[in-house]
Amino acid sequence: MRVLVDRLWPRGVSKDGAHLDRWEKELAPSDELRHWFGHDPEKWQDFRARYRQELQGQGALLKELAGVCAHSTVTLLYAAKDEEHNNAVVLKELLEDSSIG
Repeated sequence: MRVLVDRLWPRGVSKDGAHLDRWEKELAPSDELRHWFGHDPEKWQDFRARYRQELQGQGALLKELAGVCAHSTVTLLYAAKDEEHNNAVVLKELLEDSSIG
C-alpha cells in the first residue's frame, strides 16, 4: 500500500502518475509546524517532538494504519528532498511502535 503523508500535493506529480492508494493529509504536520521547520536539520529534534505532539490527536487513524502495516507492506510517500529529516521518518517511527497497534 502506498500512502501520501503530505498535506500538499507534490509539485510536478500527476494524480494518475502517483500510483497511491491513500492520501492521509490528516497525518501531515500542520501548516504552521511545516513552515516553522522549513526542513532545517538544526530544528529536527524540536520538529520531531512537536510533530509527535500533533499526531496525538490522530490516534484512531494512526492505529488503523499501524494495523495495515502489521499485515502488509506500507510505503510512506513524501515530497521532501531530505530523506532523513521529514515527517515520514517520524511517522514511520510511530507506526513501528508496538504500543500503537
